[in-house]
Amino acid sequence: MTTSPDHVDSREDLAAFVRALRRSHIEEDRSWENADLGSFLEALAAWIDDADGWYHNTGRDLPASGDWSFFARSLRAAITYE
Repeated sequence: MTTSPDHVDSREDLAAFVRALRRSHIEEDRSWENADLGSFLEALAAWIDDADGWYHNTGRDLPASGDWSFFARSLRAAITYE
């Protein structure tokens, strides 16, 4: 994958990152442990629940000012958006 989550600093960067994830899934789906949508969403929820541990273990602070509702709206909108 060419885009790093550490370099997502804008809405455009986030869209490019999601597109890179999609390309990775198409080209390297066998390397994805959670390749089907149900498994992916469950893993996403689990990681969000445990994110503070990941941030702590990597010596970073969990962003307090993240726009969580924007991300949630984006996920919900993708259900029907064309």
